[in-house]
Amino acid sequence: MSGRVAPIRFEVSCEEAYDYLIDPANRVEWQSSLRRVEQVRGPDGVIGQTWIDVTTAGMRPLMELTDAERPHRWSEVGRWRGFGATLTLTFTPVGSFCDVTPSMSVYASGLLRPIGGLLDRLAPLAVRSDLRRAATILARR
Repeated sequence: MSGRVAPIRFEVSCEEAYDYLIDPANRVEWQSSLRRVEQVRGPDGVIGQTWIDVTTAGMRPLMELTDAERPHRWSEVGRWRGFGATLTLTFTPVGSFCDVTPSMSVYASGLLRPIGGLLDRLAPLAVRSDLRRAATILARR
């Protein structure tokens, strides 16, 4: 299921949602698969920033910010061994709130391709859940 997922409503401005979600230091708080983030290089929100996600499953993908247009859109790519994933978040103002729409794909090469296809179908569910968690956290602040 590559592609867009239904938007998640954030009860904060797009600037607040964007700044919170783009900062690697906040990810452990809202991203269920993470234990920690390591080796952050480059300023937050600047294309080319990189970091390593240390996941609960033991994967350590190298992440890179590939697009950043505050507060409208940002994209990242992650690579780990034969797997790769892209995620783009689009921020749309709705009155004083913000709808965040994720668009993503997961892929793999060689013998891992079938696993990549399975992850591509499952990952949107996890991303949607994580973004709901982030929206709840920001609504409580």
